[in-house]
Amino acid sequence: MHSDKKHTPVHLAVLLAGIVAASTSVLFIKASTINPVLLASYRLIAATIFLLPLFVRDVRRHHAVWSRRDVLTSILPGIILGLHFITWITGARLTPAANASLIVCLVPLVTPFLLAAIVHEKLTRPEIIATCIALSGVLWLGYADYTINISYVRGDSICFGSMLLFALYLVLARRNRHVASVWLYVVPLYAIAGVFCFICALFVTSPITTYTGLDIIAIFGLALIPTVLGHSSLNYAMKFFRGQVVSVLAMGEFIVASVLAWFIFKEVPHISFYITSLAVIISAAIILRTTFQRADPDGVASHSTGQRD
Repeated sequence: MHSDKKHTPVHLAVLLAGIVAASTSVLFIKASTINPVLLASYRLIAATIFLLPLFVRDVRRHHAVWSRRDVLTSILPGIILGLHFITWITGARLTPAANASLIVCLVPLVTPFLLAAIVHEKLTRPEIIATCIALSGVLWLGYADYTINISYVRGDSICFGSMLLFALYLVLARRNRHVASVWLYVVPLYAIAGVFCFICALFVTSPITTYTGLDIIAIFGLALIPTVLGHSSLNYAMKFFRGQVVSVLAMGEFIVASVLAWFIFKEVPHISFYITSLAVIISAAIILRTTFQRADPDGVASHSTGQRD
């Protein structure tokens, strides 16, 4: 994941495809009856197995610059990803869907602080404007849909912690963009996260049980689409795009997931969904227009000095 390459429309297409792929996770989760923590572990372990040939290929291809010590860069984000999966599934089951959706959309509010602290990357003026527009849509969603109830405090708190973990996971991908290839980074990451989730699952359920055909489909579907295609694309995008660009665009996952739920589960969205979606689309247009107009699209030089554009 070298940091000296500039982004192209192809990289944007990969990012957008990854966001669409990541949004399908809820479909497979709802289709399965497996304990959610155990399902998260199976998802990650299966993804590791699917990607292992690419990992071995890139170890041989980049043997001159890659060493086993590079695996250490995947340990922290791997554990954080595992914790994110566990807390997100747990919290989402303890609070209304509107609450959970609102909280996860707060990621762009957190990433600027993490980017500044971890990779010394400050927001540009267009990024600030785009972020404010997107978050204004989220606030409208919160005003219209958010449920305040003392019984939901625990679930809301867990979802908030999960959102912080996801933001940190994305920023760490930005920091680790120097790894020789995306597969040398994410495959150990998925393996670590999968083992971590499996160990956690042993405390709440037993893996020795009967799995239906739908459960098997859910495991492989989660591994291939939202993980191999979705999360891998988000990590890959951090190699080429500024962190806040990926953070704001990732809010589109909320839109895609809602549309899929509409068609598949007949969950008709509230009018606030359209207002929030419009705000996210406008913010994405602003941030992409500026991103592709930059003289130095990767912006690595200005970021490393901490200068504001």
